[in-house]
Amino acid sequence: MIKKLLFASICACLGYISSSSAQQTLKLDSLPKIHNNIFINTDTVAVPVVSENPLTMGQNFIYKLRLDSIAKTVPLPYNEYVQQYIDIYAKRKDMFGKMIGLSSYYFPIFDKALKDYNIPQEIKYLTIVESQMNPHAISRVGATGIWQFMFGTGKAYGLKMDNFVDERKDPIQASYAAAAYFRDAFEELGDWLLAIAAYNCGKGNVNRAIDKAGSRDFWVIRQFLPKETRNYVPAFIAAVYVMNYSGKHQITAQASSMFLKTDTVQTTRFVSLATLAKVLNIDEAAIMALNPSYKKKIVNGTDDEPKRIVMPKLRDIDYAGIYDVLNNQEVDVNMKVIAASTDDARDLRKKKTKSITTSSVVYHKVTSGQSLTTVADKYGVEVQDLRVWNGLKSKTLVPGQRLKIYAKNRMPLKAPSSFLSYKVKNGDTLSEIAEKFDGATVQSIRRDNRLSKAGLQVGMILKISKG
Repeated sequence: MIKKLLFASICACLGYISSSSAQQTLKLDSLPKIHNNIFINTDTVAVPVVSENPLTMGQNFIYKLRLDSIAKTVPLPYNEYVQQYIDIYAKRKDMFGKMIGLSSYYFPIFDKALKDYNIPQEIKYLTIVESQMNPHAISRVGATGIWQFMFGTGKAYGLKMDNFVDERKDPIQASYAAAAYFRDAFEELGDWLLAIAAYNCGKGNVNRAIDKAGSRDFWVIRQFLPKETRNYVPAFIAAVYVMNYSGKHQITAQASSMFLKTDTVQTTRFVSLATLAKVLNIDEAAIMALNPSYKKKIVNGTDDEPKRIVMPKLRDIDYAGIYDVLNNQEVDVNMKVIAASTDDARDLRKKKTKSITTSSVVYHKVTSGQSLTTVADKYGVEVQDLRVWNGLKSKTLVPGQRLKIYAKNRMPLKAPSSFLSYKVKNGDTLSEIAEKFDGATVQSIRRDNRLSKAGLQVGMILKISKG
């Protein structure tokens, strides 16, 4: 009993000393203020770089007690790596004040998607580390949106990217895609901290680190992970801590400009968001903040694919004007939808610098009804290669068009079947396999191969639908 009292007294003293010191040295936010408009299209900031070998004497066990008190499904261990990020984030009072304000709008959206996939609610705090809850955030390598999906991973999890919409920027669609990713990652890795690490660097990198370390403990395999990922999990734990204990660090919530009460409609027509804003008598920026995924400020709904519009809570006087915009007004725009090409900077660099050593060049004349997929299948090449070789910006082909093909000792293949075959290699994951095939998604591969779980066996032959 005496030992317990002595331990509690020491912890209390440490907490008091730490708190007093913080109040003396951190009266003002040490970071420069950013522009008031948090929805500008800016590059995301990588996880802050910290010491790889921090001193353990900086640890304060008050933080451990606090983390233990808020831990639920996802473990929130306390150590010197976590302490470094608590120190960093606790100083970013302006940023976390904004995060608390934005959480009033975004967290209910995240919570619903995560709950529908039976994913721990704590995962929502990753959006602070990823993008500071900015739907227009774009990383230096092309990861986009609140959940920072790369082009290939977003496509693999059903997100659409074309000339009208980028669903990586849609808080609702992207949250469901993230929840699906975490479901697959946890099924495969069996640990939430490993699943979080995989979200940053990919399941393949985590599996390779597990093999090297001979362990499934994040803190043991940490040294074998990419540098940013080593800090990603500690940063996540620190973000959870600061959001739950902001008051202990003199962080005050800042009111968000988002409309917290909203109505949602589905439309099968093309609708101008600017016109909608005028009818609702609100700023155009306000309606765009609620619908950030529409590139041209135009909602491109069709009978086959209705689109969602989120609006401020409607008043009785709004209904007549809204009905007119949704049903009667025409939008002067070319309605042709063109699928987007990858914006993954790493893939683009590979394609640009890749030296093409070929034994022969073949020219193919496009016939009526042919697509990039059918041409690629005929010559045994990738769709993306066809695009790069011919400078194509869309999937559309025109009869008579001439395509350059680097055959590389390949003979034209026989008429393709409705499925391709893929042999699973060591380290492969469903999302990585889906990224290799145009039109394939994690869900379609699971369905076509009757996979109940995300786990794969090396040597397994998968059927891949051509879409």
